[in-house]
Amino acid sequence: MALAFFGKGIGALGWAVMADTAPKEISGLSGGLFNMCGNVSGIVTPIAIGYIVYTTGSFNGALIYVGIHAFVAVISYLFIVGKIERIQLKV
Repeated sequence: MALAFFGKGIGALGWAVMADTAPKEISGLSGGLFNMCGNVSGIVTPIAIGYIVYTTGSFNGALIYVGIHAFVAVISYLFIVGKIERIQLKV
């Protein structure tokens, strides 16, 4: 459970990474799209956890779901994100 919440904390760093890397000219658009993705996950996750608890009868599967999400977040930052630097738009 501690690992799951650690990963969720790492995943929350997304706003800082987005603010540091988004082009200044479209930072509002970037923030809006990032927020939309977060809101979609805020809709999907309770439904998924409710379904898992309903079908299994316990919260063990829900904690595994959160742990897998945390693992994906950590792997994404380690291998997908790469060097964090601001993107410049070509004018």
